[in-house]
Amino acid sequence: MMQGDIYSLRGEKVDMKRRSFLEKLSLAGSSLTIGQIQSASAQNFPTRPLRLIVGFPPGGGIDFTARTIQPGLEAGLGQPIAVEYKPGAGGVIAAGELSRAAADGYSLLIANTGPFAIAPFLQAKQPYDPIRQFTYIGQIAEAGYIAATRFDHPAKDLREFIDWARSNRSKANYASGGVGSSTHLNGELLNAVANLDITHVPYKGSAPAVQDLIAGQTHLLIDAGTVLLQQIKGGKLRALAVTSAKRDPSLPDTPTVKELGLHGMEASGFQGLVGPAGLPRDIVERLSKELAKVLAMPDVKSKFASAGSEVMPRQAKEFAEFVKAESDKWSNVIRDRKLQLTA
Repeated sequence: MMQGDIYSLRGEKVDMKRRSFLEKLSLAGSSLTIGQIQSASAQNFPTRPLRLIVGFPPGGGIDFTARTIQPGLEAGLGQPIAVEYKPGAGGVIAAGELSRAAADGYSLLIANTGPFAIAPFLQAKQPYDPIRQFTYIGQIAEAGYIAATRFDHPAKDLREFIDWARSNRSKANYASGGVGSSTHLNGELLNAVANLDITHVPYKGSAPAVQDLIAGQTHLLIDAGTVLLQQIKGGKLRALAVTSAKRDPSLPDTPTVKELGLHGMEASGFQGLVGPAGLPRDIVERLSKELAKVLAMPDVKSKFASAGSEVMPRQAKEFAEFVKAESDKWSNVIRDRKLQLTA
């Protein structure tokens, strides 16, 4: 049982905000059941605009996901959805804000690998519990990562980049979208697999990290196709490898890390929709149903595919189980690399 949970005499869960109302009903001798009250509160949902929180600056992969599903969700729910940017700390600031939001369905977040499977485990005291302090609504997409460098870098693949890094230990570095992000851990995974110790250069999101990579300020970024493909196709960046099990159809000539003999570098990132803990079941079901409709749209699938990602419409329970498995995986990497954020 989570701290603050309340259960009725029938054994049904009631959130804190309904407690006083239910007590009044009991005193008045009301014959309404908890389930009827919850249904009544959710049957007209939503009646006002919603907000969709993005924990990274505009222009990155999470912003792409939010903007791709936004129109369809607005049409299905019949209300505007405002995208709010709350960047910082690799998405932790946004996730922390959502964990404190009212459990009414009007505050949602695009969850992703960094703040839900990595960042909480980098801190001596977890800022939140990624499983217990959120309501999982549904997964949106999943994709392997692309290791990329500037177009004129001497390395033609990731194996050659490793050789270059060993010969340039004093200056070799890798960029990330923030400390505790998936891009940070991808770099640390490379360090572990290739026995390197190249310097980490964190940014406040993927978009500025890409710009400095193009400018030659950093040497490597391992990020999602939604972030890198356009720059690769435009000739500003070079793809060195993909971390997926199979080659990316958008980059048929780019080898997988497994093909390059970099066993243990395989990884994928996820995006999904979550709310605060304690969302009423009917609201979760409504949001999950509308999300599934959006993800079934051919144009939405096409947009994700063109960005090197695959629609992955896992339902609430399956999505939560998947995130738990990813958390276990990355927390092991963090422990083995002895990584921890410092104040």
